[in-house]
Amino acid sequence: MKIKDLKNKKIVILGIGREGLDTLLYLKSVFPSKIFAIADKKKKEDLDLKTQKILKEFKTLNYLGDDYLKNINDFDFIIKSPGISFSRYKNKLLSQTDLFFDNCPGKIIGVTGTKGKSTTSSLIYAILKEAKLKTYLVGNIETPSLSFLSKAKKDDIFVYELSAHQLQNLKKSPYIAVFLNIYPEHLDYYKDFKDYFLAKTNIAKYQSKEDFFIFNSKIKEIKEFSKKVKSQKIELELKDFSSFLKDNQQFLEITHIDNLIAVLNIAKILNIPEEKIIKALNNYKRLPHRLEFVGEYKGIRFYDDSIATIPESVIFALDSLGGDVETLIAGGYDRGIKYNKLSKRIQKSNIKNLILFPDSGEKIMKEVKKESKKIKFVLVDNMEKAVSSAYKLTSKGKICLLSPASSSFGIFKDYKQRGDLFKKYIKNEKEIS
Repeated sequence: MKIKDLKNKKIVILGIGREGLDTLLYLKSVFPSKIFAIADKKKKEDLDLKTQKILKEFKTLNYLGDDYLKNINDFDFIIKSPGISFSRYKNKLLSQTDLFFDNCPGKIIGVTGTKGKSTTSSLIYAILKEAKLKTYLVGNIETPSLSFLSKAKKDDIFVYELSAHQLQNLKKSPYIAVFLNIYPEHLDYYKDFKDYFLAKTNIAKYQSKEDFFIFNSKIKEIKEFSKKVKSQKIELELKDFSSFLKDNQQFLEITHIDNLIAVLNIAKILNIPEEKIIKALNNYKRLPHRLEFVGEYKGIRFYDDSIATIPESVIFALDSLGGDVETLIAGGYDRGIKYNKLSKRIQKSNIKNLILFPDSGEKIMKEVKKESKKIKFVLVDNMEKAVSSAYKLTSKGKICLLSPASSSFGIFKDYKQRGDLFKKYIKNEKEIS
């Protein structure tokens, strides 16, 4: 859908969060006299003051609260924010991602995967910036994309982190598509794992022969899907960069090896010199809440891995940190994920203490208890209690790791708040003593 084709259409923006607000601001800049409608289940008083002010200034038609979908059929197009479960009127549904892909004059590098896409996207961006390419980092990494359209040029490169929600109804794929991995997640949103995977496949489904598909062939679903893709295919192979990694082993500490290989493949496609890659990687700072070293307090090393919402991420964290992890803080919102793999990895570790949040904490405890009685279990319902218990139970010289294997909802607003509270109480406890 071209932006100009929306000029005489009745449009409602479904969801007025960060992306919905960006969509409104951009469309209003293109069509200043046009009246847009907003639909959101939040009541007016629950919107932040900035949003309330913009809606008032733009004189939007507001459908807020319990009946926010009552008039949805009155509009020609519904621009839906990601994460909102809404499948009606599919012929009317658009998204910010759809509009950006259909109107962007530059090249798009799209990155998806259940885990690792934020770090991978930010690493690609760092290398492209070091190579003096005109590049932007947008998408699921919390920078909405439409606001960049007004200044986008043909030679610009947009590194776009793409969630399954953003990919769900996409009908155009990026110039370079990266599919890192796929594990069960968001099963409260999608009807099953197959449905979730199908949403992800749109990252390469519409590519042409001139495009590139970088993918993880070790995961059978992705390997099978790759056979249908028409673009130039590049598997994540360690051997392709063995010499570089042998000479620069310090970069293996930045992220998972597969993510790093994906980044190196993109640098190769874009002919970025090795010295630029090395400089960018040397200067790279790990994103917050992703195996982030908080500090050493009372002789205990604390790591914040709040972004880890699935067991595979926790397993990677344990593999990365080695045998010094003595206390693991886990659990949270139960999305129906199984924890048998995590339990087996815990059995092989030196973990002595499991501090667990509801509701999935009980499931993790039950799974671990099947095979071991040597671990101490502590059930808590807030972060202050979790950190206090960690200080009491963790030995000097050992590691306490927050890596929940679960979503944050219920007790916490999001993974950022969960990680921030972890860091806050670590420092509070240290100051009290």
